[in-house]
Amino acid sequence: MARRPRRRTVIAVLATIAVLAPIAWFWQGSLVPGDLSPMEMGYADYGGGPATHSHDGPDVSTLKGPSGTPDVTVDLVARKEKFEIPGRGSMDGFTLNHTSPGPEIVAQQGDLIQVTLHNESVPDGITLHWHGVDVPAAEDGVAGVTQDAVQRGQSHVYRFVAEDVGTYWYHSHQVSHEQVKKGLYGVLIVEPTAADVVAAVHTYDKVRTVNGGYGERRVAAPGSTVRVRLINTDNGPWFAWVDGASYRIVAVDGTEVNAPPDVSNKSVLVTAGGRIDLQLTMPQGSAVRIGLGGGPTTLVIGEGDAPTGAEPRDRVDLLTYGKPADLGLDLAKATRVFQYNIGRRPGFFDGRPGLWWTINGDQFPDVPMFMVTEGDVVRMTIKNNSGQVHPMHLHGHHVVVLSRNGVAATGSQWWTDSLNVEDNEAYEVAFVADNPGIWMDHCHNLPHAAQGLVTHLMYSGVTTKFHLGGPAENQPE
Repeated sequence: MARRPRRRTVIAVLATIAVLAPIAWFWQGSLVPGDLSPMEMGYADYGGGPATHSHDGPDVSTLKGPSGTPDVTVDLVARKEKFEIPGRGSMDGFTLNHTSPGPEIVAQQGDLIQVTLHNESVPDGITLHWHGVDVPAAEDGVAGVTQDAVQRGQSHVYRFVAEDVGTYWYHSHQVSHEQVKKGLYGVLIVEPTAADVVAAVHTYDKVRTVNGGYGERRVAAPGSTVRVRLINTDNGPWFAWVDGASYRIVAVDGTEVNAPPDVSNKSVLVTAGGRIDLQLTMPQGSAVRIGLGGGPTTLVIGEGDAPTGAEPRDRVDLLTYGKPADLGLDLAKATRVFQYNIGRRPGFFDGRPGLWWTINGDQFPDVPMFMVTEGDVVRMTIKNNSGQVHPMHLHGHHVVVLSRNGVAATGSQWWTDSLNVEDNEAYEVAFVADNPGIWMDHCHNLPHAAQGLVTHLMYSGVTTKFHLGGPAENQPE
């Protein structure tokens, strides 16, 4: 009779092993290596073009900005410290030159900008990424890809030419999902005018701000023309509108809109990382209010009372806004055609159970590397079936939107570097591979990127000596 309990025990043990062994196998397979070269992650996707992958070209660290005397010189000191949000009290976080946001950097088109970053007390290290500025690859500021994180007591110099007029911003790309949220960001404007108004929206620990304050008022004369530069430094999209005047959308992500018509009683979406420039004429006898996603955080421009309208129901659709002009791009000569399919599935990521993002069915780091050669015309379809919205950001390039859900763009050429892709949406975009390097292509909801929604565009022949993780402890997301 003693054999029966023993047999049951053996069966129970075997059943437990049968259940746990696959789980252990998936758990082990999900672990992200602690020292990973971007050149060795995932698999090469050539987009139907020639397989020209090689390691014989320049290291990304040599693809630097020009030498010479800079026109704009900035020193930024990063610190872990408390800072004040006027009217809302002190905040534990990070600063640049004792402020958050950091100093606004202003340049004229063609200026050589030199920024020296000093890390005084940010414990995990820091970098600076120039969001929307198509800098040379070595200046892109991505820890583990284009440089090592700048540790406490260290400095790093960035040099690049402000080639394109527009609204941009900068932020840390080391542990970015924490450091940006806690204050390591700032504004960069190329060729502003005296009538410009900047509205950088940022949320610190549930406190929503504009330009670091809890709402703001700016002066403008009746009848004057004002350009409002909206910047979304948060992780999700919001809608902006104007109460008290009509407006025009004159630029998207630093690129001018062709023949923008007047807009009234409509809002426009500003996605995470994105920038929208509005132009309006100040009315006589009253101020205007810029709605920034609803709630109490708004921007008032002008003297006197401002109207307090609700968010409009109607939206501006950038797919049809403005009038088309020459693309300067021969789509018939596309040499690479890529699919970037975003999904989500249950399982493990780096040993943690949950629902995790996938790219073309695979999880980071086993995701496609989109391979190009300099001069390629590239078409890419970004499709989202993950259940959540994703603001997609390709470094080093702007892409032009060709269609959404199969409907062709008919308005002004919609050039963007931060594209809001809703669930069940598909965008086809195109660009020219004209900036050699290794470039991150990721969701700018930064916690999503930290959870694996990230890959890169890789030019054949370009290499990198930097590693994710490793002795330098690089953690770009």
